[in-house]
Amino acid sequence: MSRRWSSVLVHTVLVALTAATLFPLLWMVSASLMATGESMSTPPPLLPASPTLAHYRDLFERLSLGRSLANSTLIACLATFFSLLFNSLAGYAFAKLRFPGRERIFAGLLALLVIPAQVAMLPLFLLLRTMGLVNTVWGVVIPSMAGIFGIFLVRQYARSIPDELLDAARVDGASEWRIYRSVVLPLLRPILVTLATFTFMGTWNDFMWPLIVLTDDSRYTLPVALANLLGEHAQDTELMMAGAVLTVLPVLALFAVLQRQYIAGITAGGVKE
Repeated sequence: MSRRWSSVLVHTVLVALTAATLFPLLWMVSASLMATGESMSTPPPLLPASPTLAHYRDLFERLSLGRSLANSTLIACLATFFSLLFNSLAGYAFAKLRFPGRERIFAGLLALLVIPAQVAMLPLFLLLRTMGLVNTVWGVVIPSMAGIFGIFLVRQYARSIPDELLDAARVDGASEWRIYRSVVLPLLRPILVTLATFTFMGTWNDFMWPLIVLTDDSRYTLPVALANLLGEHAQDTELMMAGAVLTVLPVLALFAVLQRQYIAGITAGGVKE
């Protein structure tokens, strides 16, 4: 009986925490459908009296937020694609290929994790300016193409690939590129889905770096464009909620679609030395 009540208590707490987490998101969607000023009444209503999509139409027609949405989508997709490519290549190399200084190079990369990303922003900006990439899509994408965390994540997972499988492919005459493409990539799929989710969410939600690199409002990403709207329409709560919904929903949809493989990649990261 005590075990049963313990289970009931645990599930009750989990349901309460889930409700507390979901409530702000659900109210955000509800407020975005309210008429102007309705959400600021006392007490704030939970549901709109007359649901309207006027704020979403304003964002796309009057405020041209669709352009920023397209910019964010392009940048996040490019960053995710190149991150998967370069991080999987580097992670596989550190896990399975033998070359001089491999362990020392990897240890040096891990040591760099203690350096805050903000420290590198100024030299990185100066380098991109020298290359003529400031105020371009590539200026935002290039720093996200490979990262130490991504290399570490793939490397730890790739170590679980049996060496015998790779040796058998080499005996059959397969090139290293063919082995990577036909043998390694399919086996890395769970961790690559996890890395893709991390990269897409991080790039999609990134505010600081696009704000630094992009100077033309026609190239702004969604978070930067919404921050500018906040300065101009700070009192229009319903409009800002509509913008927040546009920012959050793509990430939630991506996580919902990839949730199973994402969790599989996270839980399979531990490998015996």
